[in-house]
Amino acid sequence: MIRSPRFETLATAATGAVLAGAVGSLVGAAVPAAIVGGMNGAISGRRRIYDWASAKGVAAFALDSTWALATTTAALAAHGLAATRRDPGYSGTLSERSNRHVYAGGFQPRKGFAVTLGNVVNGAGDVSNPRRAKLVTDHEDVHVWQARTLGPAYPALYLGWMIGGGAMGALVWATTRRDERLTKVVESCAYYLNPFEWWAYSRDDHWPPVGKVDELGWKRPAVRSFASFR
Repeated sequence: MIRSPRFETLATAATGAVLAGAVGSLVGAAVPAAIVGGMNGAISGRRRIYDWASAKGVAAFALDSTWALATTTAALAAHGLAATRRDPGYSGTLSERSNRHVYAGGFQPRKGFAVTLGNVVNGAGDVSNPRRAKLVTDHEDVHVWQARTLGPAYPALYLGWMIGGGAMGALVWATTRRDERLTKVVESCAYYLNPFEWWAYSRDDHWPPVGKVDELGWKRPAVRSFASFR
């Protein structure tokens, strides 16, 4: 266990920069990659988010600094936006040694909904409320690890489903579900039926979610072993 905050900050920043720079050099972007890796290491080391005592914590840092650099870059943008807010509400309790950063506010395009960018959870709300805390630990944490394990494929797959699902939702509404609001059907197909969201909502023991239109498929699975995987 690293006991000196200053040493942890410097060591995590330096190691993150080296790892990211090595990966970036493979595509001719060593310097930008090293900057991202170093900044993530500095912020994360200072806030002591990585659980160095576990293999999971070491893997989280390694992935954030290499394979998941694209989403780590998005995480830095989230930190930057949070820094412009008067009170972004950083939660040390849900962040320290938890392999993620958690803001009560920060980047939150839709009120009441949390948004995860890389290793940063935004819009967690009042985490003293057990339901909001569980949203972070059991739902948004799934997205953190989806981004880490799928790397650059994650944003492409997630956004690809949103676009395709939105188009399908509009078609479903036009052909079979005119009794529902267009926006609700589109949201169900684009967001709630997104496999990444099904995984997270199921892990959170919150499937089917309230906003999902019924009878569009993807009923709650009888076997939950996959949903229990982080």
